[in-house]
Amino acid sequence: MTVNLVYFSIMTFSFRQILTIFRRAAFSKYNTLSGSELVPPVSLLVPAFNEEITVIENVKCLLTLNYPTYEVIVINDGSKDNTLGVLRDEFELMPLPNPDIRHTIDCQPITAVYHNPKYPHLYVIDKPNGGKADSLNAGINLSHYPLISSIDADSLLEKDALIRMARMYMENPEETVAIGGDVRIANGCVIENGAVKEVSLPRKIWPMFQATEYLKAFLGGRIGWSSINGLIIVSGAFGLFRKDYVIAVGGYRGGYPGEDMNIIIKLHRYMLENKLKYRIAFCPEAVCWTQAPDTYRILSNQRKRWGRGNLKNMIENYDMAFNPRYKVMGLLTMPYNIIFEALNPYFKITGLLALIGYTLLDMTHWRVLAVFWLINFLSGYVLSIGALLLEELAFKRFNKLSDLCKLLLFSAFKFFGYAQLGGLWRIQGHIQFLRNNNSWGTMTRQSWQDKGEAAAKTAKPAKPAKSA
Repeated sequence: MTVNLVYFSIMTFSFRQILTIFRRAAFSKYNTLSGSELVPPVSLLVPAFNEEITVIENVKCLLTLNYPTYEVIVINDGSKDNTLGVLRDEFELMPLPNPDIRHTIDCQPITAVYHNPKYPHLYVIDKPNGGKADSLNAGINLSHYPLISSIDADSLLEKDALIRMARMYMENPEETVAIGGDVRIANGCVIENGAVKEVSLPRKIWPMFQATEYLKAFLGGRIGWSSINGLIIVSGAFGLFRKDYVIAVGGYRGGYPGEDMNIIIKLHRYMLENKLKYRIAFCPEAVCWTQAPDTYRILSNQRKRWGRGNLKNMIENYDMAFNPRYKVMGLLTMPYNIIFEALNPYFKITGLLALIGYTLLDMTHWRVLAVFWLINFLSGYVLSIGALLLEELAFKRFNKLSDLCKLLLFSAFKFFGYAQLGGLWRIQGHIQFLRNNNSWGTMTRQSWQDKGEAAAKTAKPAKPAKSA
């Protein structure tokens, strides 16, 4: 019950912000900004490990963004497939002699940098495998611009996503150190030429559950946390950062997953310890589409990895919790994540066992258990409905009534097994952490072209995806 009260409080902050977000999304002159010389240039960093199936479509998408000045730096992190080969073939890349690499952050040595003057804003780094954090650090060392943006190689940005982030950054460039974008599930959407042409929900059960999760986490949660400057994570799939502050905190931490959470915690700590005014914001109208795991094995590996990363970050930064020196981060965000994210599965298990024990010992009645479960179900379901209401108030990306009904149904179904699996995966991730198991796990990709064709077979004639 306590965790739901916290969720309701955060969602209240989200609803307080939604009118501002709607006005910003509807009335800001993004088209004017996309041609302005006042917009700060950005280096887009794309770590790629075994991404030969999706990387070409990703890069083509990034090279056609509505943004005046930017560069795309793909970091081939010792891929065992033909990721580097398909990039070299598609863009006719050649080794760049004497590349301008600044060794400001430690990373694996860069083997080569590839470039083609026909694509002046595209660079490809080749390096030994060192993990996603190491790849991002290598990209920072090559980057030429004061802002950096991290983007997953299996993701597609909407054409105006980056300019929307820049618009938020330009409102307060002195204090803005990081901005997170909204990540949405692309499974089921019609994809053409590196863009989402028709928004639709996944047809498989595992991505469908994740679609409801992402709506709740990003719209119901991160809008609210951002409004009180308590955001603890900017998704590794799409985020914007001031490069000078990322370098000041030593770059991304390698060795464990959860580098996207770790870099945000380090930025909070650095700014607060140095008494600098700052904000870490969330821009829900800047949308990145990503492929979600569509099998039990891949999804469970992902969630175990997230559990390891979360626990590692909480242990590393336990001194921030309940510490007034760290303001909202110390008094609210860190305690919330320790108690309701890292430890929540254990509270659920012990609470369930206690209730079962009370019933078996005839210390309570089964009707009490039923009422308790119903209250928890209804409170959680109302939160999911709240996130969907935020979506409909501000963005309206789901055009079909059937999609809205499907979201409502799966938001209820997830309490009958899927939510419990999430707790189990988190505990298994903690066990892996204690065993020093740092494997990343595998993620089987599907070609965006194949995904688009598969969706088109069952879709009505495509309509352009609504842009907030």
